[in-house]
Amino acid sequence: MSKQGVKVRNIVLGQGRPKIAVPITGKTKAAVLQQAEEIANAKPDIVEWRIDFFEGITDKTAYIETAKALRATLGDLALLTTFRTKGEGGELLLSENDYFGICKTVISAQQTDAIDVELYHDETQIKSILQQAKVANVVVIMSNHDFNATPAKAEIKTCLKKMIAYGADVAKMAVMPQNTADVLELLAATNEASSELTQPVITMSMGNIGKVSRISGEAFGSALTFATVGAASAPGQIPIQNLRQDLEDLKL
Repeated sequence: MSKQGVKVRNIVLGQGRPKIAVPITGKTKAAVLQQAEEIANAKPDIVEWRIDFFEGITDKTAYIETAKALRATLGDLALLTTFRTKGEGGELLLSENDYFGICKTVISAQQTDAIDVELYHDETQIKSILQQAKVANVVVIMSNHDFNATPAKAEIKTCLKKMIAYGADVAKMAVMPQNTADVLELLAATNEASSELTQPVITMSMGNIGKVSRISGEAFGSALTFATVGAASAPGQIPIQNLRQDLEDLKL
């Protein structure tokens, strides 16, 4: 099945080598911009702003001011904006309405190229957000994170396919392995889902045992991997200079 690449600013997910994203986890505007400058110097493909770390996120004005300053700092680097909920490894506990309120603000502010929308939320609100993103020309990466276990291969594939069926541009899943068999399960699911879907998939097995999944995306079909410049946002992320070399060594 031929892959349909997804353009995020000036990179294309799902074509060529896996792209590298680096997270911003600053709590204040100053910290966000300082991290952004350091990350921009390292030249990743995508910057992920983890807005659940940002103390001003429930204040619309504070978010928009910081988002504009961040956009200016990043120049032409692609920006993915993510509010990771507490239940999926994020920093802040929010009601459904507050979560979707933030998603709507992010899209309507028009300062981001892509937004992360978690799969397991109210279906009606998800469909509404997807529609809003489409109109605003914001790429939707739909996600699910399991910090406790690795679901069976069939379940991982079903989850990724459900995201695409909803209308997401890209499907993302991160799981926690208990052993090497779990890592193999994730890689097999990635390989099959990637060949069965036209849209790009992003997967990772977290922690030290899962690090191999962060560097082997080109072989198994994951379109994006997350590296660090300074602070990590999930267990097992690799410093960008090392990850770049790993991807180069494993290129097909």
